[in-house]
Amino acid sequence: MTVIPKTITDILRKVNFPGTNDNVVDLEMVQEIRTAGSRISFTLVFQHDNDPNIQALSEACATEIENSLGKEYDILITPKGLHRMKAPVLPGVKNIIAIASGKGGVGKSTVATNLAVAMAKTGAKVGLIDADIFGPSIPKMFGEEDARPLMEEIEGRDMIIPIEKFGVKMLSIGFFGNKDNALIWRGPVASNALKQLIIQGLWGELDYLLIDLPPGTSDIHLTVVQTLPVTGSVIVTTPQDVALADVIKGVSMFRSKSIEVPVLGIVENMSWFTPEELPDNKYYIFGKDGGRNLARKMSIPFLGQIPIVMSIREGGDQGIPVAWSENSIIGKAFIALAANVIDQLNYRNENLRPTERVRIKKS
Repeated sequence: MTVIPKTITDILRKVNFPGTNDNVVDLEMVQEIRTAGSRISFTLVFQHDNDPNIQALSEACATEIENSLGKEYDILITPKGLHRMKAPVLPGVKNIIAIASGKGGVGKSTVATNLAVAMAKTGAKVGLIDADIFGPSIPKMFGEEDARPLMEEIEGRDMIIPIEKFGVKMLSIGFFGNKDNALIWRGPVASNALKQLIIQGLWGELDYLLIDLPPGTSDIHLTVVQTLPVTGSVIVTTPQDVALADVIKGVSMFRSKSIEVPVLGIVENMSWFTPEELPDNKYYIFGKDGGRNLARKMSIPFLGQIPIVMSIREGGDQGIPVAWSENSIIGKAFIALAANVIDQLNYRNENLRPTERVRIKKS
């Protein structure tokens, strides 16, 4: 039988906290589950270090696993007091920005890559997490498909050292597998892989950490907002109606009462086609000002328009983001976009309370 973290959570839902009808999984006491061969380990979080139920509950969890899987497994349970778990997940990161899109194919990862580079060119310390677990593209866009992050042990924990290029620290699940193989994972496994990139990444001090989310709304989005206090979100769209319809769903998710992550604004990508040799010509292939008009309709800041230029595609394929060359037309567009995002972040931080990690009660 193949044991994965979801196997363990399913088993431990049978274990209730003493004196209650609430199980340890729904109480979010079970964290950092790892399975490798016959070894199973996880952290069991308590309100206090001296909780009188620590030993009994740890034994109950181990017994339930043995009853379900057999006694051939080596089970390691590490109890922790909650007061030691309250420190921020990424204490050195000032702003966390989710880059999202309602649908695929709108150039979200291209925008995330070039926005990160443009922000780094302001002198800021910038990080980028490729949270598109099933279709990671950040390694290719930075020309680092063959890179393999190193590990460093710090205070007994194995930490992942991000790859750094063009002034941006980055981690992607694409660094840990064969670039030619498809990643076929169930939701819980993908979510745990993403948590590992976040929590075990050696990010250090950052002004901005961008998270390139998958298209649509999914378990990955919930994993991010439950793991991190996301400062704000940026929604990427194209001008055509089919993309705009999905933007509304994305905005609704971030604005929902259970999430409450501020939307910093909308970016309209592929706004028009401009040939390199005719820089003053604009051809509105996908319609005109759809993103701008939607932003106005929804009372959301409009962050900018990014035209279609061949150099964007060439930069993505060659691993040299176009924002690295700020003298080009498209480079200037991303520099302007970065300035607008930073302005909206500053406004958000001055006028709204800090975001908290989302706590969604499981049914």
